[in-house]
Amino acid sequence: MTDDDPYLWLEDVTGETALDWVRARNAETVTELAAGERFTALRDEIREALDADDRIPYIRRRGEYFYNFWQDAAHPRGLWRRTTLDDYRTGEPEWEILLDVDALSAAEGENWVWEGATVLRPGYVRGLVELSRGGADATVVREFDLERRSFVDDGFRLPEAKSRVGWIDVDRIYVGTDFGEGSLTSSGYPRVIKEWRRGTPLSEATTVYEGKPDDVSVFGHHDSTPGYERDFVGRAIDFYRSEKFLRTPGRLVRIDVPEDARTSVHRDWLLIRIRSPWIVAGQEYRAGTLLAANFDAYLGGERDLTVLFEPDPRTSLESYTWTRDHLLLTTLSDVRTELYVLTPAADGWQREPLAGVPPMSTAQIVDTDPDNSNEYLLDTDGFTEPATLTYGHVGGEVEALKQAPSRFDAEGMTVDQYFAVSKDGTKIPYFVVRPRDPHGPTLLTGYGGFEISRLPNYSAVTGRGWLARGGTYVLANIRGGGEYGPEWHTQAIKENRHLVHEDFAAVATDLVERGITTPEKLGIQGGSNGGLLTGVMLTRYPELFGAVVSQVPLLDMRRYHVLLAGASWMAEYGDPDDPAEWAYLGRYSPYQNVHSGHEYPPALFLTSTRDDRVHPGHARKMVARMLEQGHDVRYHENIEGGHGAAADNEQLAFKWALMFEFLWTTLTNTGTGGTPRT
Repeated sequence: MTDDDPYLWLEDVTGETALDWVRARNAETVTELAAGERFTALRDEIREALDADDRIPYIRRRGEYFYNFWQDAAHPRGLWRRTTLDDYRTGEPEWEILLDVDALSAAEGENWVWEGATVLRPGYVRGLVELSRGGADATVVREFDLERRSFVDDGFRLPEAKSRVGWIDVDRIYVGTDFGEGSLTSSGYPRVIKEWRRGTPLSEATTVYEGKPDDVSVFGHHDSTPGYERDFVGRAIDFYRSEKFLRTPGRLVRIDVPEDARTSVHRDWLLIRIRSPWIVAGQEYRAGTLLAANFDAYLGGERDLTVLFEPDPRTSLESYTWTRDHLLLTTLSDVRTELYVLTPAADGWQREPLAGVPPMSTAQIVDTDPDNSNEYLLDTDGFTEPATLTYGHVGGEVEALKQAPSRFDAEGMTVDQYFAVSKDGTKIPYFVVRPRDPHGPTLLTGYGGFEISRLPNYSAVTGRGWLARGGTYVLANIRGGGEYGPEWHTQAIKENRHLVHEDFAAVATDLVERGITTPEKLGIQGGSNGGLLTGVMLTRYPELFGAVVSQVPLLDMRRYHVLLAGASWMAEYGDPDDPAEWAYLGRYSPYQNVHSGHEYPPALFLTSTRDDRVHPGHARKMVARMLEQGHDVRYHENIEGGHGAAADNEQLAFKWALMFEFLWTTLTNTGTGGTPRT
C-alpha cells in the first residue's frame, strides 16, 4: 500500500535527486542552528568530553589479555588494542595496538567503522573482524591473526552483507550471509547457516540449517567450554520467538521450551527465562521467571526445574551472566539496580547479594571469565555520579580499577523519582535531574519498546549540553520497555501501542502539574523507536510540548515493514498489510497523521544516509510533508553514521550540539546567540 504517497522518491537512499533535497535541508538547518558562537562552543565542549584521554577504557578478557577499542581526537576511527591486568591497574597502561582503523581506512581508501571482533576460544590467536562502510549494519568480515597483528591473507573473508559468523575451531566457522537468491529473509538477514572449512571456497560450505523466508534470521553457535563442547543452531521466528536446536551427528535435537522463552547453556546447566506464563509438569510459572535445569536431563525428557528468580509487581530481572562457578543476577526494583550471586550446591542454589552498588545508580556486569575463574568487572554510575569500574572475584575482595572524572559540575544537582498516573490508572515511574539553579527548560526523553530498559546513567553529553546550562533532564520509564519485566513490554505491543503514548503524555502532564516545567518550556527527544514515540507526540499531543526532536525514527507505519529491516519488527508493531492491524497502526502513524491547518510545536528530525536498519526515508518524507503543509520543521541527515547517525566523535558532537541548540533556542525563545527572537 502506498496511499498515493507523493514522496516515495525520497526513499531512494543514494539517488541524486533525493540527496540534493537532503543537502538543501542540511544547509538550511546548519545555517540556522550551527552558525553561532554558542553552538561552536557547545560542540567543542561535547567533543572534548567524547575524546578525553582520561575516560575509562572499558575492557573484556580474552585469555591472558584484556581488550579495548578506543577512539579519541588522534584516532577518530579507533584503535583495537590489548593489555594485561597488571598493566591496566597503572595510571598509564602500555597498550599493544592490534589494529589501527584510521590507518587501515587511509591505506584502503575506505570509510571503515569498527563493528567488533569474534575471537577464537580458547587460544585467542585468531579473530573475525567486522568493519562497515560509514557505520552501516552491513559489514565485511576478515580473519585477523592476533599474534602477528595483521589480517590473514588467505583466511576467512566475506564481502559486505548483514552476516552472522562464529568460530567452530581454527579451521571451521559458522557463516550466514548473502549466498545469493533465496538466502536472506524478508528482513534482510541470513536465512541459511553453513559450516565453512578453511581453504575451501564459500560456495562449497555445507548447509547445516535453514530457516523460513519470513523468519527474522538464523544462527549457529559453537560452545567451546572445555569438556562441554556443543553446537547449536536455530532461527528467530520473529523479534521475540525462536527455536533452538542442539546439533548432534546426523540430527538436530530441539530444546523444548516456549517459543518466546530465552535459553542459554553453561556447563551442566540450562537456563530458561520465560516471557509469558508457562505450565510444565503441573507447575505454573510467571512471566519473567528464570528457571534452571540439568541440560542433559532436560533434553532427555526430565522437567525438574528450579526457580532462580521470580518477579513481583515491583521487581524484574534485567540480566544474568555466569562466572565459572556462579550465576550473577542483575535485578531492577522500581528501576533501581540490585545484584545477586547464585551458587549451585548439592543442597540447592544459594543466593547472596553482590555488594558495592550505590543508590540511585545503575550497575552492570561488563565482563566475566566463565571458562577459567570467578572474576567479574562491574561498572556503576548514576545521573550525577561518574562511572567506576571495579574488579573482583565472587566471595573475594573488590578493587576499584578506574574512576571516571566529572565532566560537568554536578554540585547541588538533585535526582528524584516520581510516578505519573497513565490514562488506565497504571503508575509510570520517571526520574528528574535538576541543577542547583533550574532556570532553563526541561528535556524529557523515553523509549518504550522492545523490552529495553532505560536506566539512570552518567552522560557527559547531557551534562554539558543541558544540565550545566541550567536545564532539567527527565527520563520516563514507560511501558513497552523492560523496567518491570516482559509484561511491562507485552501489554503495550501491537493494538495496545497507544499505552506507550498515553504513558509518555502522562509524564509530561505530571511534570507540569508538579510545577517542574510548563508546556512551552518542555522539549522531548527520542531515537529509533523513541523517534517514533516523539513523532506520535508531535502529531497527537502537540499541546503538551514546546519543541520535538526525532532521531533516526520510524514514522511511516504503512510502509515500515518493506523498508530495510522493518519486517523484523512486525511482532512489535503489527502488519500494515493486514486491514485489522492497519486500523490501529493508521491511528497513530505520524506520517499519515500530520495535517495542514494544525498547530504543531517546532520540530527537528535527524537521521543518517548510511542507516541500513531504519530507513532514512521515514524522516525525509515526514519533513517534506510538513514543509509542504507550512509547519515549523528542520532536518539534518548525516551522509554516514549508520543507525547511531554518527561514524566518529566529531560527527557525534555535531549531532548532539545541533539537537541541544535547537531545543534551547526554541524553548527559551532566543536566537542562536542567546538573544530574544523576534
